[in-house]
Amino acid sequence: MSLRIAMWSGPRNLSTALMRSFENRADCAVSDEPFYAAYLAATGLDHPLRHEVLASQPTDWRAVAAELTGPAPGAAPLWYQKHMTHHMLPAFGRTWIDQCRNAFLIRDPARVLASYVRSREAVTLADIGVVQQSELFDRVADRLGHAPPVIDAADVLSDPARTLGALCTVLGIAFDPAMLGWPAGKRSSDGVWAPAWYASVEASTGFAPPSGEVATPQLTDNLAAIAAAAAPHFMRLAAFRL
Repeated sequence: MSLRIAMWSGPRNLSTALMRSFENRADCAVSDEPFYAAYLAATGLDHPLRHEVLASQPTDWRAVAAELTGPAPGAAPLWYQKHMTHHMLPAFGRTWIDQCRNAFLIRDPARVLASYVRSREAVTLADIGVVQQSELFDRVADRLGHAPPVIDAADVLSDPARTLGALCTVLGIAFDPAMLGWPAGKRSSDGVWAPAWYASVEASTGFAPPSGEVATPQLTDNLAAIAAAAAPHFMRLAAFRL
């Protein structure tokens, strides 16, 4: 029986780099945002490459959940599932999550927003998934009776070996140094939306802060208001980070 790892994050959270990290293990298969098409179909939102996304995945959340709780691709011992928290709409069932080992990847909302608007100008609080992430965290914590693992993107970048080692320990798997680097380029496992979002990770070979990253991103008034609304949810989860 494969161990399913459901990693919950919002967009622009280092989530694709972390998927690369797990995929570089010899024992791990990955799935990239499997609820994306179902989310777009249900909301009608106009995202980059919308039609391609809808054609590439099931649009019924039940079919997605059935796949995610079935056999792992290639019968891999580990199955890393990269999930966007905002894709889990209220109408989408959540009981399937109980068959996964759940973890949460967080990032400072100001940095998320500064990155997000480079690819999609329109953004709301719901788009960055921080509120939904907090709700999913509570659901998992209530079932477990304790906090599930939380890692901060800033900690992954500053000390990837320590942070990923701690994550692996809590998940009950051995840390593999192969997780610290990967070959540059595209992956067949990437979603069809990769051309709109993955340029940086396709050029990467490991975890490194973007060159020239400033201490505090400068945001417009609208983005600053969204960051302020997201901050309490981020800080609450940050208190549990490994």
